Amino acid sequence: MKTPDVTIRLMESNDIHEIAHAFWELGWNKPASQYEHYLVEQVLELRDVYVAFLEGTFAAYLTICWKSKYKPFHDRKIPEIVDFNVLPRFRRMRIGSRLMDKAEGEIAVVSHVAGIGVGMTADYGAAQKLYSLRGYIPDGLGLHWKNHHASHGDQVTVDDELALYLTKELR
Repeated sequence: MKTPDVTIRLMESNDIHEIAHAFWELGWNKPASQYEHYLVEQVLELRDVYVAFLEGTFAAYLTICWKSKYKPFHDRKIPEIVDFNVLPRFRRMRIGSRLMDKAEGEIAVVSHVAGIGVGMTADYGAAQKLYSLRGYIPDGLGLHWKNHHASHGDQVTVDDELALYLTKELR
């Protein structure tokens, strides 16, 4: 059986329409303006955006924020993998794992630790499992919601902003 041809590279401006359209077709709120902003940050060397194409068709992307907005990572200079998405029809094909390999390799050039946050709902179940299998462990600071760590007795809303942050030793 032929191995599918997967290309992973930095995002270019001519990718934006295809990426935004792919998510629009799924009903996900990921407009072109989001990727235009990412591209500006890439030019400014604040973020890298890696895209994956399977036999020429957009399949997935992830970004690396070189200066994390999550304060514990920022303070420790831990680059953060952010906004990792594999289109549903391309899941279970190891495309996401290949993107993670690329991101971890790039991060390892400048840091011995990679960081990532993961949502706490079942929608993030596949990501939770993937990160665990790849060796990511909780940073020990508990759940994070709307720019603060939840403390015992806090009430939080279970939404896309409720996350657990994880780290992985790369070297």
